[in-house]
Amino acid sequence: MQHIEFLTYPVVGPRSELLWGIRIDGRDLRMYAADATRPLWRRELEDDGPQERERFVLTQHGGLYASEITDPVRHFLGDPAPEFARPADPALPVLGCSCGIWGCWPLLTVIDATPETVTWSAFRQPFREQWGELPMGPYVFARTAYEESLTAPTRLAGDPLGHLYDQPVTE
Repeated sequence: MQHIEFLTYPVVGPRSELLWGIRIDGRDLRMYAADATRPLWRRELEDDGPQERERFVLTQHGGLYASEITDPVRHFLGDPAPEFARPADPALPVLGCSCGIWGCWPLLTVIDATPETVTWSAFRQPFREQWGELPMGPYVFARTAYEESLTAPTRLAGDPLGHLYDQPVTE
């Protein structure tokens, strides 16, 4: 089983509030998404230089605004608020766009909760259907530890990947 750590950290910008972040086995979920999409982006970003392309891939996602996830326990156990739910699609966002609008570029996953485990699988980017399911997961977490982290998230002083956004990294 994997270990999950839910985080909250303030965002610097026009909306000064908290974002939800996630680490799996000590690694930011945005890094897993970057690894999964890097080869797919190469086709679309071939005119960019390697440094520009890598920066784009690493900063394509941001956390989800705490004010938008009114009930994080329900959301991260697979029962999102209506604005995140799609009737014919069980996937829900676990990351948003780095611009701050979750629906602009979300990372979606299916969350399946049982009494013993919580599983994240079938990661995808809804605006690139041709990419299909991304090579991430499935990630299986012990439900007790998952809920403990979710109800008492680690509070950081800044974005743990802030250096990628030209912001200081503080924990």
